[in-house]
Amino acid sequence: MTVAPAAKVKLLWFLPTHGDGRYLGTTTGGREVNFSYLRQIAQAADQLGYYGVLLPTGRSCEDSWVTASAVAPWTERLRYLVAVRPGLQSPTVAARMTATLDRVSNGRLLINVVTGGDPVENKGDGVYLDHDERYVVTREFLNVYRSLLAGESVNVDGRHIRIEDGRLLFQPVQQPYPPLYFGGSSDAGIDVAVDTVDKYLTWGEPPAQVADKVNRVRALAATRGRQLSFGIRLHVIVRETNAEAWRAADELISYVTDDTIAAAQKIFSRMDSVGQQRMAQLHGGRRDKLEISPNLWGGVGLVRGGAGTALVGDPDTVAARIREYQDIGIDTFILSGYPHLEEAYRFAELVFPLLSQPARDKVDTIRLNTGPFGETIANESRPTEARPLQRETVRS
Repeated sequence: MTVAPAAKVKLLWFLPTHGDGRYLGTTTGGREVNFSYLRQIAQAADQLGYYGVLLPTGRSCEDSWVTASAVAPWTERLRYLVAVRPGLQSPTVAARMTATLDRVSNGRLLINVVTGGDPVENKGDGVYLDHDERYVVTREFLNVYRSLLAGESVNVDGRHIRIEDGRLLFQPVQQPYPPLYFGGSSDAGIDVAVDTVDKYLTWGEPPAQVADKVNRVRALAATRGRQLSFGIRLHVIVRETNAEAWRAADELISYVTDDTIAAAQKIFSRMDSVGQQRMAQLHGGRRDKLEISPNLWGGVGLVRGGAGTALVGDPDTVAARIREYQDIGIDTFILSGYPHLEEAYRFAELVFPLLSQPARDKVDTIRLNTGPFGETIANESRPTEARPLQRETVRS
């Protein structure tokens, strides 16, 4: 199947509600992640022109819904990618939460469907289902959830969900519902994704592996008369030279000990997430196998669960690697870097100009004014006429 590369990319950043700092695996260089700090990151992402921000979910994080609700009023254009949790939430309650946050944010909500991949954490939340059965719940949940948001009344008697006269009185701004994002590398996850969501996500595997996965998902969706778009979750370490970028990567894990790696990898091994297993297999917990593909570095995954790879290099190199993923069909990049406030600026300033992005409402290029001695004395940014926020189109 011949696939046209994504002509334009949507670039999202990350709100680190689980913590932030200059190094991994240590309290050295750590910083308190409170409301003020999260607001700073969100406002920076908004001003710089990021399409949105991802908020993580799980017991190691602040609640994503409460955080997004608190931060969103302080931004103007920024979208918020927030998780629904099948098995943890009633689909009707989740639909009401979704409609409300979409309404109060003026249509700036994106939904991340998270099934959960850590059996220990799942049991702590009262979920004792095995991997494949959780996806049965996810399918039932999404069928009810999507119908309610689309304005339908729901009566269902499923294996796990029973609803009588379910309905939603207040509809979301985005119709029929906010875009649904989904990441799941297992057969069961992909089977649900091709029937129910709008954007399929993968973690940052080498381009050849991502291409195999994208082609598989695309082909299966086509047999069911559906078409999905694709996104990827990556960290970034970009500096003005490649040498500087690789030094920054080494510094990021300079406090990570072998004991810390062993403890983290032991936790990852208990998880039944196929995506997490694929991440761990990229480097096997070894420091000498971290460049798993040109400029794709697995050092983050030594101690961090979930997304564990980073694009490392100078601006031209990182942009070229992004374009490789675009050629596969990836149109959405969910990025992060440590610390998240500074790196949001660094990536935007160095790499944004090299990538083609959709037009961003009310985001002006900053023009510098210099004085008689060459120093910068002011910034000049003229406001543009307010325009309505462009909605993301949802395909059925």
